Amino acid sequence: MTLYPLFRALLFRLEPERAHNLTLNLIRIAGIIQPMGAILQAWFEGPKRPVKVFGLNFANPVGLAAGYDKDGLGWRGLACLGFGHIEVGTVTPLPQQGNPKPRLFRLSKERALINRMGFPGRGSEFVMGQIQGKRPPGLVLGVNIGKNKDTALEDAAKDYLRLLRIFAPLADYLTINVSSPNTVGLRRLQARELLDDLLKQLNREKELLVQQQVLKIPILVKIAPDLSDTELDDALDVIQSNQMDGVIATNTTLARDGIQSPMANEAGGLSGEPLLGRSLEMVGKIYQRTGGSLPVIGVGGISNTAGVQKMLDAGAALVQIYTGLIYEGPGLIKRILCDLQ
Repeated sequence: MTLYPLFRALLFRLEPERAHNLTLNLIRIAGIIQPMGAILQAWFEGPKRPVKVFGLNFANPVGLAAGYDKDGLGWRGLACLGFGHIEVGTVTPLPQQGNPKPRLFRLSKERALINRMGFPGRGSEFVMGQIQGKRPPGLVLGVNIGKNKDTALEDAAKDYLRLLRIFAPLADYLTINVSSPNTVGLRRLQARELLDDLLKQLNREKELLVQQQVLKIPILVKIAPDLSDTELDDALDVIQSNQMDGVIATNTTLARDGIQSPMANEAGGLSGEPLLGRSLEMVGKIYQRTGGSLPVIGVGGISNTAGVQKMLDAGAALVQIYTGLIYEGPGLIKRILCDLQ
């Protein structure tokens, strides 16, 4: 574990997206070759801290956020690092290239990233093949879904419904991504009328799946940290009235408060330590406004045990990390689980 700073220094010499793809492929190999996975698990697995949320049993409250393993390539290897759950995606119905490169930037001084990836991926059919088959014992697997860039907002529900039908039999839960800042117009789906129309259709389809297949799949909605209080109230009202099972708070932010890096002016969503305050505030507001009746997964800026504890104290039932893993390394999950109160 103490070797990670050296590995990170070498890795950070590479362009960020290339470095990410390299590490994802390495962890993917570990998930395929059983002895390697067993060694990683022996090194990095922490103590069990079971949590039950939206009807699912989690071995511990620490998960991997969507965006790290977009196409479901490395989740079996990533499971060996001790995560209680892993969320793959964002998955779109059809393959798409995403935004032009470069589209991922390190802000090392702030221990942050800016990305404008734009949902690049191989599409739903490919990811479906990746997540079928044997699953690591005790792992909860979520799939984060979004619309294709070329799908008009008025037709967005068709994309989400298609993905719901594909992944409901395969995933433990689904996340509706309407909050990425990197697909033009997507965040407009968080507005009351558009969100209500989308979630009504998803809830209707979910009930139909239950009737037809005796299948119950929790559906969560991932929201932006940049919502005003009025926008948050509208979103929560719609989420609850349409019987969604939980909220993920939050996605990346368009704000650049306190960022000194020359990369600050790059377009895209900011993640990492500068996001923690905004995400914590959003988690607290959701918990207070719903009286704790709507489970929340807190994500944004978590890089140590203190950040996890603050999220849980604010009302989060679970947490997710992403950028913190890049800066802190694979030993982060075990350290958090060993130090949690």
